[in-house]
Amino acid sequence: MGKDSKPKDSGGKGKGKQASSGGDDNASKGKGKGGKAADGLGTCTYVKARHILCEKQGKINEAYKKLQDGWLSNGDKVPPAEFAKLAQEYSECPSGKKGGDLGWFPRGKMAGPFQEVAFNTPVGATSAPFKSTHGYHVILAEGRKN
Repeated sequence: MGKDSKPKDSGGKGKGKQASSGGDDNASKGKGKGGKAADGLGTCTYVKARHILCEKQGKINEAYKKLQDGWLSNGDKVPPAEFAKLAQEYSECPSGKKGGDLGWFPRGKMAGPFQEVAFNTPVGATSAPFKSTHGYHVILAEGRKN
């Protein structure tokens, strides 16, 4: 009711924070309720994901190019087993030995941009490379649940 017409006005606790309303696309302060309910991506409580972590941008781009050349450029989804092989080859995270498997994790466990990308990447899809405080990542979302 009024969800589309006045998403900020009906909250009642604005107290003059209108200047920050321009950054809604990033939803960095959304804490999981950032208005993405229409597609279901931003509403789940847990996500299951694999990732590749590299300290250098060039290395993550090389791994991502292999994903593009093999699957993404054709519009195909990357099979988890193939993503796992690339994670074992490229990832500098200890999870790389397990094919980048992070298992199920709840909102609030992962920091900043990693959580945002993990919880907003559709199941079966692979994220574009992105930077976090730990380095450069590519995520494969494998599942979501509440």
